[in-house]
Amino acid sequence: MSHRFPDDFTFGVATSAYQVEGGIENDWSQWERLGRLKDKEARCGRGVEHWERFESDLSLVQDLGAHAYRISLEWARLEPKPGEIDAAAVAGYRRRLEAMRARGIRPVVTLHHFTNPQWLHVQCGWHTPAVLGPWRRYAKLCAELLDGLGAAVITFNEPMVFVLGGYLQGLMPPGLKDARSAAAAIENIARAHAIAREELLLRSKAVSCGISQHVCVFAPERRWHPLDQAATRIAEDNFNHGLLRALTTGELSLRMPAVLSLKRRIDGAKDSMEFLGVNYYTRSHLKFIPRSPFIEFAFKDVNRRGLTDIGWEDYPEGFAQVLKEMKRYRLPVWVTENGIDDREGSRRPSFIYQHLRALLDARADGVDVRAYLHWSLLDNFEWLEAWGPRFGLYRVDFQTLERTPTPAVKYFRQVATSRTLEPP
Repeated sequence: MSHRFPDDFTFGVATSAYQVEGGIENDWSQWERLGRLKDKEARCGRGVEHWERFESDLSLVQDLGAHAYRISLEWARLEPKPGEIDAAAVAGYRRRLEAMRARGIRPVVTLHHFTNPQWLHVQCGWHTPAVLGPWRRYAKLCAELLDGLGAAVITFNEPMVFVLGGYLQGLMPPGLKDARSAAAAIENIARAHAIAREELLLRSKAVSCGISQHVCVFAPERRWHPLDQAATRIAEDNFNHGLLRALTTGELSLRMPAVLSLKRRIDGAKDSMEFLGVNYYTRSHLKFIPRSPFIEFAFKDVNRRGLTDIGWEDYPEGFAQVLKEMKRYRLPVWVTENGIDDREGSRRPSFIYQHLRALLDARADGVDVRAYLHWSLLDNFEWLEAWGPRFGLYRVDFQTLERTPTPAVKYFRQVATSRTLEPP
């Protein structure tokens, strides 16, 4: 296995708007006020003021030797009321994206990263077909905003996580626990992806469009138990591959016995990705239980490496496994997220090394992996976990908002600039 990356391989970093920008009112800020986080008093609030500190944070991206930066556009910032576009927000995003281009950093832009305007849930919500009207309006605005910037566009971040959390488990906005609503939301997201790509193509024929799919390694909790084995197969097929199949074949087909069943043709979805984004973090062990939702999951420290600080298994072997599974789609693969909650900062260099080794293993096996975007540039607001986890290459003091490089900054820069993978 070669320990060198080709000259055209892209190293980069990632953030999302709500987690870092600050000053955003949307469905998540409302969720916080309802006390729905693990820490009921936690608020995202000012975030880490990335909106105000964008230029200096962009210098941090440059200092890493990175040539791509994944950000997201915040729908609620751009369209705070239905049909009312905030021109200053549009200009603000355009200015930031142009600043990236001026510094030789390619924009990788996510249109939907979990959050929605509060008014969307009042008007419709992702489980109703009516959502596609406001979405088309937003997608058209985004296409205009991105015109001429050469951005790689991710329509949805981790759509299956969004649907599972928001429509089946009730853990994320809008807080539903309904299998039919979940199935409808998945269908509408598939249609929304096709709509967004259509709007992008109206502005330019040179479109690079995909999604960021959270891909997890699943294993049966009891390796000998046929129902645990079945739960693992169902999770792999539906969670990891259901939507990806739809966006390559044009047919959405999901089947989870006693939970949901769906089969639909999706207009415009066939061959609707120019690249496939993969977010990878861990392995999950699944156990069948004889009551809804029928599956329990747990993280186990099988190899005695120590769970990460958020409680996930450190399992780089699974990274190579899921990347090799992506060969079936015959698309360029971008790793759009990979990282570790490491609150001291001492484990991250080794984590990056082990996962980049796995990536090179997948490339040697014929997977067309073209980019690695580390999560995250900065410590940020981590959804239900709020301010506890620290995924940043740069540590943020949440009181002063000072940015300090972790030991992984030097190592990431060394790999990105030399294009040679050596142990830290």
